[in-house]
Amino acid sequence: MDSKLQSPLDQIISFNKLLEQYDVLAQSENSFIAQKARYILDAQAPYPELREGFTDISLLEKHKDIIEIILQDTFSGVLTNNEIKAASLPYDNVIFNVSERFKKILEDADAVDNEFSPHLRNLPEHHLYILACTIVLSTHYKYQLDFKRPFFYDIPDKNGVMRHYRILYNADFMEILPTDKSKNLTKKDFNELLENFDDLALWKEKIPPKSFICKGFVISSMFDVTNEHAISEIKSSLIAKGKRGSEGFMKNLMQTFRSFFSVSDIKVGFVTYNSKKSQFEKVFGVGIESFLLQDNELEPCDEALCKSSYHKLINENTYFSISDVAALYERSGGARPFKNLKEQGIKSAIFAPIANEGELLGVLELVSMKKNALNSVNANKLEDIMPFIVSGVLRSMNEEVNRIDAIIQNECTSVHSAVYWKFKEEARQFMIDGMENKQVSFKEIVFNDVYPLYGQTDIKDSSLARNIGIQRDLMIQLSEIKGVINFALKVKKLPILEELLFRVQEYIQEVKDVLHTNSEQAIFKFIQKEIVPIFSFLKGQYADQGLFDLITAYESKIDPQTKSYYDHRRNYDQSVMLINKKLSSIIDGRQKEAQEMFPHYFERYKTDGVEHNMYIGATIAEDQPFHMLYLRNLRLWQLQVMCEMENEHYHLKPELTVPLDVASLILVYNTSLSIRFRMDEKRFDVDGTYNARYEIIKKRIDKSFIKGTNLRLTILGKMVVVYAQKSDELEYLRAIKFLKSKGCFGGKIEILELEGLQGVTGLKAIRVDIKYANSLSPEKKYTYEDLMAEINN
Repeated sequence: MDSKLQSPLDQIISFNKLLEQYDVLAQSENSFIAQKARYILDAQAPYPELREGFTDISLLEKHKDIIEIILQDTFSGVLTNNEIKAASLPYDNVIFNVSERFKKILEDADAVDNEFSPHLRNLPEHHLYILACTIVLSTHYKYQLDFKRPFFYDIPDKNGVMRHYRILYNADFMEILPTDKSKNLTKKDFNELLENFDDLALWKEKIPPKSFICKGFVISSMFDVTNEHAISEIKSSLIAKGKRGSEGFMKNLMQTFRSFFSVSDIKVGFVTYNSKKSQFEKVFGVGIESFLLQDNELEPCDEALCKSSYHKLINENTYFSISDVAALYERSGGARPFKNLKEQGIKSAIFAPIANEGELLGVLELVSMKKNALNSVNANKLEDIMPFIVSGVLRSMNEEVNRIDAIIQNECTSVHSAVYWKFKEEARQFMIDGMENKQVSFKEIVFNDVYPLYGQTDIKDSSLARNIGIQRDLMIQLSEIKGVINFALKVKKLPILEELLFRVQEYIQEVKDVLHTNSEQAIFKFIQKEIVPIFSFLKGQYADQGLFDLITAYESKIDPQTKSYYDHRRNYDQSVMLINKKLSSIIDGRQKEAQEMFPHYFERYKTDGVEHNMYIGATIAEDQPFHMLYLRNLRLWQLQVMCEMENEHYHLKPELTVPLDVASLILVYNTSLSIRFRMDEKRFDVDGTYNARYEIIKKRIDKSFIKGTNLRLTILGKMVVVYAQKSDELEYLRAIKFLKSKGCFGGKIEILELEGLQGVTGLKAIRVDIKYANSLSPEKKYTYEDLMAEINN
């Protein structure tokens, strides 16, 4: 018993409570039971201290044989080689009468660590004292208080692998007796203890050290929970934030895997998988290495792996195990990965794909310097821990993306002028707190009760136009290649050239009919890997027969950046860029006057077209009174500016190499909401689950259909205003009527109901013709239908 540790319990080893049961059994009518009980009582009788109790633990060894007789029913001889069991004092490291299996475990540990003795894991003196107090409170004072904790022994096996055993106590043979130091505790005292867990002095005052005698012993049954412990450790190591950067991360992870596989020399490595480049890349972190890459930072997968391992890891996302590296090295003729594994002294290995929903993220590498230590059988144990590894990798990837974004946003993102004052206030407070040595944190910027405005002028059928450009470029390039190959066949009749010509014709036919999503990439790969090397050879081999000039002419038409024909795609990209540039310049220029009317938050971003968000309210405007008049004014301003943007596009369209059209939409949201500045994204976003409905509508509204039809809501030449409230309908009808008088709109006004979107129902829309000014007669304006009729005539 450790006398250095204070406890409210003065522990005395006694077998009295167990012997009292044998006193009863000795009177049993069952002669066998009675005879056995008397045998045990007779064996103990010469040693009254075993019943009365003792504190000298040397008596445990002196009376070892008698104690074994007393405990024979609780320690079955037929189970001694299976059960991990011992008698002990509660929450102490004193153990005796151990089972044969437990004895073997301790002998193996002693061989690794001389004079090893098991100790309870992570039991601080403070907690130990309170734990003993809870026993006293429940048994003597009858106050129930649950402070149960799992207890563990950490014991190395004969190979030095740490194994973990959970302890369950049977306290049937214990009794708690008060001494003259014990006090009377009231309900008030109990409640005071409940509120002061950390006040050890208070606990010692209410339940003083050695104020009770703990007389008896407990039976400790242990269970090997090494695998469960390893899984828990792996989970906490990989999912916990920021672990990858700590120095002990890989060391602890390696130790955990050694326990999990019962292999003492396991090493752990990782590589990430770059699907775009089909290559493995080094994971940067303290102590993280890769046995596939060795000293390289990256390597193509088909060079790092053999065909079998490539197929299993990359294509099938299944484990690839090597139980005997040397044998496979010989069998493969020194191919990789066996070659570099052998060079590192590795004799067995498991490579486990880290994949999420069929997408390979990386590979976990487990290696051992022992043959057969890692194999296809124990590889299946990874099924229990791979989900945690995947979660950890996903989190790590997100953390890395966020860090990269933070750097970009910190260096490149500016704060909008309308809300700069708020950031300035918080930054000043941040600086003051730092100078006063307070814990500093930049408070979140939130603006409550603001009204959103959203609009978009979107390029119609942009995906179709882009695909047409790709299709035309591919057709031209393939036709040029076909011409070169036909000429080459006249120079030199080679069957391989005929085969290439056949494949080129197949690709031409495939692209001509329809452009599949993977066609562009497949053709690009075919040209780079097969056409380019052959053309390079032909240009040098048959230069004097005209092939040099023909191939050089073909190569001169290849864009150096994209390494392909890029004429029609360039025309499309330039047209989109010009549209976005023109539309952005309009709304950016007009924003200056809108800010002067009343300050509000504004952000504009380019996609295939231009979208914008605005938020207006009292909390955004510093020291300026807000009135709903300013919201209605900004809505009217938005309508006018978007009409102007449509007109600017109309005048720009003849100058575009690809005559792309646009369609405009405004979303009206009647309810005020809160916006919060997202520090990780350096932008404002709506705050809260309820307000998120607004973002859902924004993302889905341009794909909506008119109710009962398959007709899209947004069409060329019409302004669309989407809303949900009748009051908004009346406000916008008044605004449109006014702007019709100004020549912005014309024709019939439509009131439409929309099909329900996912999670959103009950939306309606106003749709009205936009009037466009003719550049030759700017005073005269036409609707889109008028213009089409004029053109057709």
